[in-house]
Amino acid sequence: MGGGVPFIRQSAPRKTRMTGENYFAPCNFMPEEDSVPAPYDLNPRFNDYAHPERLVSTEWLAEHLDYPGLRILECNEDGLLYDIGHVPGALRLDWRKDLFDPNIRDFINGQHFASLMRHLGIRQNDTIVLYGDKSNWWAAYALWVFSLFGHADVRLLDGGRDAWFLEERPTSFAVRTYPESDYPIVERHDDNRRVYRQDVLAALGSSLIIDARSRDEYVGNTLSPHLSSAVSRRGHIPTAFNIPWNRAVGPDSRFLPRTTLEDIYDGVCSPDDERDVITYCTMGEQASHTWFVLTYLLGCDCAYNYDGSWSEWGTAVRMPIVQGTAPGSVPFPLPLSARH
Repeated sequence: MGGGVPFIRQSAPRKTRMTGENYFAPCNFMPEEDSVPAPYDLNPRFNDYAHPERLVSTEWLAEHLDYPGLRILECNEDGLLYDIGHVPGALRLDWRKDLFDPNIRDFINGQHFASLMRHLGIRQNDTIVLYGDKSNWWAAYALWVFSLFGHADVRLLDGGRDAWFLEERPTSFAVRTYPESDYPIVERHDDNRRVYRQDVLAALGSSLIIDARSRDEYVGNTLSPHLSSAVSRRGHIPTAFNIPWNRAVGPDSRFLPRTTLEDIYDGVCSPDDERDVITYCTMGEQASHTWFVLTYLLGCDCAYNYDGSWSEWGTAVRMPIVQGTAPGSVPFPLPLSARH
């Protein structure tokens, strides 16, 4: 990673084929009454990862499309992609409309999450496979949000939408419907996966902070086009190291082998290092991708996502920033909100 961080390693355009479904008509699928999680993908490509059960391959998904205890969700940055073809049986998950409460500008609560799951026909024991565009940016983000509500079996399609279409696997326009489920209300628990701005501020100097944005954004040369005009400050959070999210994937959007990932994230997540690891980006989506890599592929059990990211930090009054290639140091004195 550079910058003096010690080496630390944690053990432990193609034409697509359409299905024979009636593309524009709803497709009703009646699952079995009992919800049985789908079997794990035993693809040897995943063997070295810390938690291979969190991934499925395109081969596995193609073979389990009609598995009764499986629900497939497509979550994209571009909301129109679903309408021009998707994995057969996949349902649309809109990260803006489905996961956020606009009144409080935060994630939905347990009651709204249960309502969403019931509407999608997802039961508490179902296996959920998420995939999307941008090498699974928003799919990883949705998986992270689902983890806040404790859904036990949520997996990513390795390679996402890119890999599925590149291999010319079956696609459909049909919108499958399921009977409404009885998903229980489970309150959201942020403590073990999420941090807020004041947490990051208080952690400067004691936690390892990873900026998952591009190098130009980190240095302060540019801002993400996704940010509103209200965000005018450029740079990065003091002490943060820059490891862009896309270094973890290959040209086909699939995750790189574990040994390669360990070299990329050299200095992160050691059993001999008690520091927490905090990831951030522009709005939390790229940081969720990095959080997934650290948590499930490298086995880091102390990784947190700062989903407020630069969209919050870059607009907040008195929040310190650093410009340039160096991580920077802890500012002193800290703003009042970080003092105890």
